[in-house]
Amino acid sequence: MRYVLLALAMMFCVATTAQAKPVLTQLPQDITMEEAQKVLDAALVKAKAQGIPMNIAVVDAGGNLKAFIRQDGAFVGSIDVSTKKAKTARLFNMSTETLGKESLPDKSLYGIEVTNGGLVIFGGGELIIRDNMIIGAIGVSGGTVQEDMNVAKAGAAAIK
Repeated sequence: MRYVLLALAMMFCVATTAQAKPVLTQLPQDITMEEAQKVLDAALVKAKAQGIPMNIAVVDAGGNLKAFIRQDGAFVGSIDVSTKKAKTARLFNMSTETLGKESLPDKSLYGIEVTNGGLVIFGGGELIIRDNMIIGAIGVSGGTVQEDMNVAKAGAAAIK
């Protein structure tokens, strides 16, 4: 009987200790769902103002899809493009516009678009930064490159 009580006491102590230190499931340097929604909302306002249906993807700090929206009428083919723009920006910690300029035939990153399972190296992918830390990225596709960039920059600015 004494051993049973001792075993129960030990189990209680272990259970209490385990509950005292919760396991982190969200890293502090990662975009939250609330922040991702703010990014989407700001991007949607700009897309609607331009009158162009867009696909808008938000990835977390690891480049994993966090949030996505496809406006009615947006190109189906742009789903992949928007997601890859966001991931490309995050993988190389720069906008896809900047990466594109550095990957021209006379530049040192020429050919980079065929790496990492395929990258998108034209404008529309922007980093999302909170407190000088990259927490994710946004990718936009559906309009001209300039229209995509306008929407992506508006979305990213929602967190800055």
